[in-house]
Amino acid sequence: MNTASVGPARLVCSRALGWLSRARWGFALPEGVTAAQIPVQALKSVAELGLTMSLVDREAVAGAKDAQAAGQLAEFAWGQLDGGSLLYRRQLDDPASSFPMEVYASFVRAGYRHRPLAALCAHLVGLRVARVRELAPHDQLAVVAAARQLGLPAPVDPLVLVERTWLGGQPEPWMLDAAAAYALTHTVFHLTDFGADPGGLPQELQEYLHLWMPVWVDVVTETKAWDLLAELLIVDACLTTPQTYPQAWEHLAQAQYPDGMLPHGTTRAPRDPEKAFRNHYHPTLVAVIAGTLAVSRSVGARV
Repeated sequence: MNTASVGPARLVCSRALGWLSRARWGFALPEGVTAAQIPVQALKSVAELGLTMSLVDREAVAGAKDAQAAGQLAEFAWGQLDGGSLLYRRQLDDPASSFPMEVYASFVRAGYRHRPLAALCAHLVGLRVARVRELAPHDQLAVVAAARQLGLPAPVDPLVLVERTWLGGQPEPWMLDAAAAYALTHTVFHLTDFGADPGGLPQELQEYLHLWMPVWVDVVTETKAWDLLAELLIVDACLTTPQTYPQAWEHLAQAQYPDGMLPHGTTRAPRDPEKAFRNHYHPTLVAVIAGTLAVSRSVGARV
């Protein structure tokens, strides 16, 4: 495996963690409202924070300072969710929604538990409705992945689902648009548990990605779509044989702001801190995951 990407990947990840630590106020949920009144987007940002830090914890390749920062951010996110009780109340209010279970699964990965919520999730996964949700295939894979993380049976066969995804159809590569890119990346994330099980992605799809990922990475790098580039680098780290893309990592490191924030693209970040947070927190989170997995796969390859 080419290890030239390790240096820039570690740098990007460390700087991004620093920015997230200083900007964690942006993840704070509104106070004085019921669980049902909290906007989904606000909850989603906390969920993404928890997911990111759970992967930093799982891979255990961060330096001492970064590992401490990640642990503090995970604890902060869990606290925003009232130790899981907020998710429990949301799930009781909307039992048909898979969102609370998917969020909870990320925190379980990081070692957090909420017994009533875990019991409720187990009950809901066992219902007939869990097998016939009206969701896009890659979203159904997210439910399957969450059930797996919680030690619950898959409500739907993931191999049946993957055949119905954009990636499963192995389309013409020039037909990859923003929606398809989201579906493709998240199909890989859910099937491989963010690289913990590269073999979870069928071999023919790995070959398809090995063939066309270099083209997509080049195009996305040229267009400076940094959020998508970081997600494609995560996909690469989820494959059995990652290509690592050192040049793409160099471009990502150059695009990152000195304070650690990674912009979505070429649009300059607003001076207003709240607007800058809303516009750019997501690619910064993705940069942490991509950097963590790139370093981890490289370390694993050398062992």
